[in-house]
Amino acid sequence: MQMKRLLATSLCALPALMAAADGKKAPNVILLVADDLGYGDLSCYGADRVQTPNVDNLAASGVRFTNAHAVAATSTPSRYSLLTGEYAWRRKGTDIAAGNAGMIIRPERFTLADMFKSEGYATAAIGKWHLGLGDRDAEQDWNAPLAMALGDIGFDYSYIMAATADRVPCVFIENGRVANYDPSAPIEVSYRANFPGEPTGKSNPELLYNLKPSPNHGHDQSIVNGISRIGYMKGGGTALWKDENIADSIAEKAVDFIKKNRNNPFFMYLCTNDVHVPRFPHERFRGKNPMGLRGEAIMQFDWTVGQILKALKKMKLTDNTLIILTSDNGPVLDDGYMDHAVELVGTHSPTGPFRGGKYSTYEGGTAVPFIVSWPGHTPKGKVSDALVSHIDDFASLASLLGAVLPKDAAPDSRNSLPTWLGQEDTPRPFVVEQAQDHTLSVCDGEWKYIDPSNGPKVAWATGIETGYMPRPQLYNLKKDQGERQNCAEANPREVARLQGILDQVRQQLDK
Repeated sequence: MQMKRLLATSLCALPALMAAADGKKAPNVILLVADDLGYGDLSCYGADRVQTPNVDNLAASGVRFTNAHAVAATSTPSRYSLLTGEYAWRRKGTDIAAGNAGMIIRPERFTLADMFKSEGYATAAIGKWHLGLGDRDAEQDWNAPLAMALGDIGFDYSYIMAATADRVPCVFIENGRVANYDPSAPIEVSYRANFPGEPTGKSNPELLYNLKPSPNHGHDQSIVNGISRIGYMKGGGTALWKDENIADSIAEKAVDFIKKNRNNPFFMYLCTNDVHVPRFPHERFRGKNPMGLRGEAIMQFDWTVGQILKALKKMKLTDNTLIILTSDNGPVLDDGYMDHAVELVGTHSPTGPFRGGKYSTYEGGTAVPFIVSWPGHTPKGKVSDALVSHIDDFASLASLLGAVLPKDAAPDSRNSLPTWLGQEDTPRPFVVEQAQDHTLSVCDGEWKYIDPSNGPKVAWATGIETGYMPRPQLYNLKKDQGERQNCAEANPREVARLQGILDQVRQQLDK
């Protein structure tokens, strides 16, 4: 596999190398993915109880989309699709990953990072990962180099959280090894049983000095930094993160990568953690927002965006850097911790005008902020209502580079680059969305069809409406953006048409 990548690099790196020979540096690309950030969580999307000036400035320099969709309403499948150009529901094992899941994207899969690397780019993944590490589930040796890591799927450099902040192991992984490893505190991880003598949030609530878990969410197991998590962990020592410093660590590593590669084209997959639970932002944001920790976490996300923009400006890279800013899925308020997000939200609507949220088949689950900025190439301050999807990330960026993809790569991705860059407003003909229970829906910009499902009406313990119903659902989003009036019975032809699109996609006949 390594030989395959070396050969691909040597044969296919022509566009970037030729650009350098002509004196025109190939554009840097930053794919900046927030975690659980809602469509309505940014001031440029209408939020008035939190201000996000750095994101607003980015939107003012490029194109802000109002009809953009993640592929899935939860993290792991959404990110899988972003990096592979394949709908996650086509692959087993792409649901929300445990912290000790094995690598979900296997080395034989041609990834977005592989594509950039083959074009002569330096590549990096920094921040949240949540796509597994190591060769097999629950068999990682966290005290040694991992048998399989991000270097095996195209990333030259990685500094990542194995899963999410609410799951163990609570350490950063740098280039396949625990960062700042402490040999005096060897690491053990289990999602089956606790280790003898180790405290948990359930049995030792007196040790939860930073955040306490919400009832019935399962975030009451091993304790790290005064916060209980999902899963059991022993050891870690000085390698354990402090939640209040996670954003700083991610931003620092991102800026370092930019500095080291300022003279070469680079691709950075930069994923923040802030808005995902446990929300525990740095002290400098405390007391700065009326929505409490969640509002402060949004401010912290905006700060990270500002750090990246400042670094690019300082190194005179702004005009040659394409930034795509989005979120992995829709928002959630109470997702496992007693951080008062529900009580303090007030008039703020994290999903904007949409129903549902994270986990849901309603638009709130997958309608996400989406901003594309490349000074000199994107019109300033354009607002586009063109229908776009994360699934097209791969093919669109391949088009940007003039890259030739292997025939089995990015099977569901379409080239939408002219629309993404604001050069035209051609919408995608349809988007396919996946809810937590794998219920699929399809939307063509006007009509949205949701497959029948027998799942619960409310997601887990979050209070979010799932949209699962045992009968077909059809909504006219032009007239009913909030998906309140199911008009399937009155429009059988539209139901049949959209069912037909889904059937074609399932059979891989959509291209």
